[in-house]
Parts: sequence; C-alpha cells; structure tokens
Amino acid sequence: MKILILIPVCLSLILSSYAQKPHPCKSPPLLEGKLNVLFPGQKLSVYEKFYYDAIGQNIRVIASGKEGNETIFADNLLLFREGIEYEIYYHNRTCIKKPLKVPFMPLEIPHDAKFLRQMVLGSSSRPGEGLLVNNWEGTVPQSKENYFLTFTEFGCMPLYVVYYTDKMDLNIMASYYDLVLGIEDPEVFIPPSFCDSVELETKDGAVANFFTALL
Repeated sequence: MKILILIPVCLSLILSSYAQKPHPCKSPPLLEGKLNVLFPGQKLSVYEKFYYDAIGQNIRVIASGKEGNETIFADNLLLFREGIEYEIYYHNRTCIKKPLKVPFMPLEIPHDAKFLRQMVLGSSSRPGEGLLVNNWEGTVPQSKENYFLTFTEFGCMPLYVVYYTDKMDLNIMASYYDLVLGIEDPEVFIPPSFCDSVELETKDGAVANFFTALL
C-alpha cells in the first residue's frame, strides 16, 4: 500500500521539476544600463552606457576605453525601422550616417539556445543575499559564433555574455550592471541637429543583433 502511495508522489515531483525548467525569454522592451566589455585577444577593455528600445526598435551605445596608450570613444545610434546608423562626434559636431540593412533582434535568449543550469549568485541562506540566474549556450547560425549567456530567472535581465570562436581576437566577454527599466530620456534616440545635413554613405553597417550592436 505504501508503494502505491509513493508512486504518484514521485511522479508528481518529477512533473513539477520538469514544469519548472527555464525556457528562453525576452528582456523588458525598454531598458538602459551599463556594461564592461573585454576583448581578451586585443587586450582591450571598454565601458559602455546603453539604451534599448524594442518597441521603437532603437539602440544607443556610448562607449569609452583604452587600447594601449590610445583612448577610445564611440557614440552610436541605431534606428532599425529607419534603416540608419549614426556615428556621432560631439567634440567637432560631425556625424557619419550609414545604411542599416539588418532586422532588429530583441534582447532575448535565442529560441534554440540550450539550457545548461540554474544557480544562485551569492548566497541562498537568507532572502536578499542571492540572485537566481539561468545559464544558456548555443551558436549563431549566420556567423557560426558560439555564445554563453547568463540571464536572471525573474525579469530576464542580462548579466553576462560571452561570444567566442577559434579566432582569439574575435572573442568577447561582457558584464551588465546598473540596469534600469524604462528610458529616462526618450530623446536619446533622436540624432543631434548637426547630423541632419549629413549624406548617407553607401557602405552597410555590420550589425546582426542586440549583442553585436553593443559589442
């Protein structure tokens, strides 16, 4: 009799565990934050402020870093619906305007990504001491790049991203922090007035998705 009782209990636990397995998710449609990007093969580290609008399909990235003794700065605005990418230079009030002929890809776990494991960053001893996250891996079909992603279980916030290939100089590691829901200043997606008269170049921008737009 005890065995007959234990069987449905065990089945219930198995089904419950399976039902709780994480599934690919999308991040909030309006998001801004910061990230640190490392290019190990190039010995380059970059700090970025990004603005992400999945509703209007816009991305703004303001980055600074150092490569050797050289200081690097970039301010890029990508308007996917308009098909235009701006490189903005406030110090001399100039712009480079390029075609953007790739579809907008939302900040998300790809549908074909493989779930690896769920873990707690920090401590699970007491509430508030840890963060529940999910790890994923996969391959980008177009570029054949491999990726490793860490997103929060609740809210689907990006925390850690790695893109890697056999070529060391193409490997990228990024850590996200200070993420905020919403866009504090929507005008961040409006190009400055000195970009209005700039001619559109013929060379296409090489952007494939949210991560490559940032990195």
